Amino acid sequence: MYEISREQALEIRERMRSVSDTKGYRRLEAVALRGEGKTNAEVSEITQYHPDTVGRFAKEYSQYGVEYLVEDGRKGGNHRNASEEEQRAFLSRFEEAGKSGHIITVEEIAEAYDKRFGIKHKSQSTVYYMLRKLGWRKVMPRSKRPNKASEEACEASKE
Repeated sequence: MYEISREQALEIRERMRSVSDTKGYRRLEAVALRGEGKTNAEVSEITQYHPDTVGRFAKEYSQYGVEYLVEDGRKGGNHRNASEEEQRAFLSRFEEAGKSGHIITVEEIAEAYDKRFGIKHKSQSTVYYMLRKLGWRKVMPRSKRPNKASEEACEASKE
């Protein structure tokens, strides 16, 4: 069990005044309540965090300090690297290539996206999301059937 003193709780309350991020504020509030003598279950009822999460916040505070709780590196939500206009401009060259008959793959778009925006994705989900959001769809040329009968055989079977 990680103990937080009343003095630490006062310091945390002081730091809460300058926190603009709601998530960081709520995490600090949970730890401050623990320092004010409340149990994880009591803090859970007040903050609506699970009691285990309250304990984790206390542990993180004890190990890493206040700033870790304020800015823990997790963004949450749906953060993209480019605005919709930038994404449309980026895809315009692929659209032109597709209209002229070139086959475009998601791997090709993902590689260009990573170069253009200076990041390296482990998966192509960002590109799939962008394509779906902008109304792109999968269109493939139909391959010829390799075992298709000749035209004469097709005509003979119709008779």
